[in-house]
Amino acid sequence: MAPNSLFAILLRSPWWVSFAAAGAIALACGALLPAHVAPFAAVGVLPLVAVGSMAAWRQWKAPSPSRLQAALDEAGALPWRQLADRLESAWRAEGYTVQRLAGGAADFRLDKGGHPVLVSARRWKAATHGVEPLRELQAAVRAQEGSTCAYLAPLGAVSDAARDYARTHGLTLLDGPAVATLLLKAPAGA
Repeated sequence: MAPNSLFAILLRSPWWVSFAAAGAIALACGALLPAHVAPFAAVGVLPLVAVGSMAAWRQWKAPSPSRLQAALDEAGALPWRQLADRLESAWRAEGYTVQRLAGGAADFRLDKGGHPVLVSARRWKAATHGVEPLRELQAAVRAQEGSTCAYLAPLGAVSDAARDYARTHGLTLLDGPAVATLLLKAPAGA
């Protein structure tokens, strides 16, 4: 689905927006069309109802902002080894095979369905994330053909130049809420 299509926008919006749009269209059909045609025209709102239902389900299952912030605060207080253990547990819970890498630009190699992903997470406490670590990660990806990569920036701000570089070179940036959601997937006690 295109990221700026109507359905994609509605999936990112609060669930009630889709239902309000569906209701408005159904009312307009009832008011403006002949009585024998209006019910058939109003059936056209069913895709909006489906999108609203999907958005409601996603939003209901999503963790609250306070829970996300608590996970980020906890991650900021953890030493590297414990954070790495939590990340590894979370990725394993999502079905990835996880290999820790020593040294270099990438800290983990994830594999799921034959698609390797190199992940840089060691700079999780940095106040600002610039372009240089992304360049290093991109070089590591080039060395391993067929890999993609992700850079975790849960606590600090990512510079505009770094965001542009990531977008241009196909790097995935995982910021605070995305990393917090990932950490919440780690099994208890991990």
